[in-house]
Amino acid sequence: MTNMVGKTDMAQAGPRSGGYQVWVTALLSLNFGILFFDRNALNFLMPFVQPDLQLSNTQVGLFSSALSLTWALSGLAVGRISDKLGSRKPVIVVATVAFCLCSLISGLASSFLMLLGARLLMGAAEGGVMPVSHSMIVAEVSPERRGLAMGVAQNLGSNLLGSGLAPLLLVPVAVAVGWRTGFYLAALPGLFTAALIWFTLREPPAEVHDAAAPTVTLREAFRHRNVILCALISILLVSYLVVCWAFMPLFLTKYRGFDPGTMGWLMATLGISAGLGSFVVPAISDAIGRRPVMIFFSFLGVILPLAGLYYQGSTLMLAAIFFFGWGLNGLFPMFMATIPAESVDPRLTATLTGVVMGAGEVLGGVLAPLFAGALADVYGLAAPLWLMLVCAVLAGVCTLGLIESAPRVVARRTAPAFA
Repeated sequence: MTNMVGKTDMAQAGPRSGGYQVWVTALLSLNFGILFFDRNALNFLMPFVQPDLQLSNTQVGLFSSALSLTWALSGLAVGRISDKLGSRKPVIVVATVAFCLCSLISGLASSFLMLLGARLLMGAAEGGVMPVSHSMIVAEVSPERRGLAMGVAQNLGSNLLGSGLAPLLLVPVAVAVGWRTGFYLAALPGLFTAALIWFTLREPPAEVHDAAAPTVTLREAFRHRNVILCALISILLVSYLVVCWAFMPLFLTKYRGFDPGTMGWLMATLGISAGLGSFVVPAISDAIGRRPVMIFFSFLGVILPLAGLYYQGSTLMLAAIFFFGWGLNGLFPMFMATIPAESVDPRLTATLTGVVMGAGEVLGGVLAPLFAGALADVYGLAAPLWLMLVCAVLAGVCTLGLIESAPRVVARRTAPAFA
């Protein structure tokens, strides 16, 4: 209790301290990690859910599409409302409690339609969390550490918990006591982080929302090439991710013949990779620039589906290839928030994050898994991996057109030369 009071006092203090910046980033990262644990739970439990509810591959893809649709719409609406009202903390707390309840409903589902409804509600609850979280970080974290902080907030917790811990925990639970218990387990931790956010974080300083400042419109923001390219990259790489989450567990168990335990730790490798990448990749971009990092890791993503399709060596080596191929996950906070925020007025951070994330979720997250499921029903479970490969290549091509935005790199390039 003393700890909590101390943190509350810190949150109410005037200037932001280094300790508070770390606390904001760490807590928002943990909260988003629990959110992603809930979001990914169905993917890792699908080898158990599919035969129980007698689902087709198209229906499997539809679950991801449905969640992505309401996630995107929620991100667009909530980010915009949050920017207009200048309210951050209450939005995140309410959304966190709501997605916990949706996970509970998922565990109670007894039919395709009931589970589909639960996924629609979960997407609506979760979609606004990250745009608003990014806007808090822009307001509270020093600019020179912004890329790292946004990377940690979006990727560290979400991947260590949602992609790393989730399969290791949920698959054994499903084997032992059934897949429904896995959803109940996923519903509880969010209530704890909601309480921590409410009692220990403050609203961003009032000057961040200065009404006297000139108005900046989305139309002006989208005149910048980086914003358009980031939206296109978001569509392609969100497609890559959601298709992998939705179909890789089924591909590994049904097509490659791995047992559920092996599938679980292979998928966990992706979470460990993305967890490390969440701070390593943005930190590298802070030092050498956003553009070269975006180019390298986008094209690196092709090795994961290729290894899944063709590599026949040891499982440990396959895990290593998965680990490095999934490094593109570290790019997500960069093209969804950091690069757009550095390219236009920072007051539009939550709105632009919602727009870029929303474009990815609607056109990538909604259409890609549905398309991948239809392809899998016709051509087999290898088809979704070919779709992932195409998305990685096209995203890499888009990164070639980005304009460098990293403050440290831009400052070096514009600094006058001395003899």
